Amino acid sequence: MHATMGHMLGFSAKNPFGPSQPEGGMEHSELENVLQGMPDAFVAYDNDFKVLRFNTAAEQIFKLSASAVVGHVLSPRDVSAAGWQTLAQTVFSSLAPRVVQVSGEGEYPEVYDLSFTDPELELRVTTIPIKDDAGRPAMFFKIITDRTPLITAIRSKNEFITVASHQLRGPMTDISWALQSLQGDAGMSDTSKLIVTNALAAAQGLVARIEDLLSVAKMEEGQMGYDFKDTDIVEFIGNVLAGVLPLTQKAGIKMYFDRPNTALPHVMIDAKRLSIALTNLLENAIRYNVANGEVIVRVAAVPEKPYLEVTVRDTGIGVPPEAIPNLFKKFFRAPNAVASQTEGSGLGLYMTKGIVNSHGGEIWAESEVNRGTIMHFTLPTDPALVPKRPAGMQGFL
Repeated sequence: MHATMGHMLGFSAKNPFGPSQPEGGMEHSELENVLQGMPDAFVAYDNDFKVLRFNTAAEQIFKLSASAVVGHVLSPRDVSAAGWQTLAQTVFSSLAPRVVQVSGEGEYPEVYDLSFTDPELELRVTTIPIKDDAGRPAMFFKIITDRTPLITAIRSKNEFITVASHQLRGPMTDISWALQSLQGDAGMSDTSKLIVTNALAAAQGLVARIEDLLSVAKMEEGQMGYDFKDTDIVEFIGNVLAGVLPLTQKAGIKMYFDRPNTALPHVMIDAKRLSIALTNLLENAIRYNVANGEVIVRVAAVPEKPYLEVTVRDTGIGVPPEAIPNLFKKFFRAPNAVASQTEGSGLGLYMTKGIVNSHGGEIWAESEVNRGTIMHFTLPTDPALVPKRPAGMQGFL
């Protein structure tokens, strides 16, 4: 909704809220009803930060009346004025207690997620500039969505998962240790050894699921923590492939790294976090492959864009077309994947997407049933495109 949308609704820089009946727009009274009936807060102000419109939803969120706000020239000093703090921090978002940019750098509409503690609020703020005839911003619309109930519910769920997972992790670690000790008992029969080996594998699998749940909870809360460093992507991929090589050998799968012929720009990555993402893709490519199948990894520069693209191609069972849109959703597993491998949490690709997005990249899949899958993800080569604060829940909602 840029200037074009503003014109359709009867907005213009010279006459912000339209004549009584603008050509091609809607009648002024109809427009007023739309603004007042919006479930989201709507705040409009000019270049001098003089408030032009303040709808009913805005009154409810900010606990201020439209009669008090409209005509007021907002200033960062309003942060210290009784009752005006939250509105001032929303308009001047850098003053908010916690700010996460959702939109790309310099991209409009500009979208931020703001978190407040007093009162407790979770707001998504979309800012849209309306330009004058010379193409310069003349006024601004802010559409503010109150996501407090949604985020509060997710946090409560994550707190429960975190507490429960911590409570389970200790006993399961002890069980794994006990089973490992029993494995070393030379006096056990072959049948007993098999039972212990299977029990140990199950216990270790459960510990891995618990760790996944804890990681997802941290990621959704934006508490995973990232340490971005300048990295040679080819060397990084080679190291990750070396780590999964024993798995390919055990599965009888051939894995190849099709190294680029020319030097590639370095990228800013957290090697620990991104290795989790790439390992998830590789393990899926191995686990859902066919006997004597292949996995091929490539990396190349994206033409005319400041990104590198990494692909993981397999010759496996593939993903049904109807399942691809859900592939990166939490706990989702394609029906043929469940039939092929009953074990799995459905968290790996969800976590991988979160990690890639937190690096400023995108991830997607191409697949054909019984022919294989290609997983793609990008990484920016321009450090300015790497989020200064990696996304938490705002990256998933």
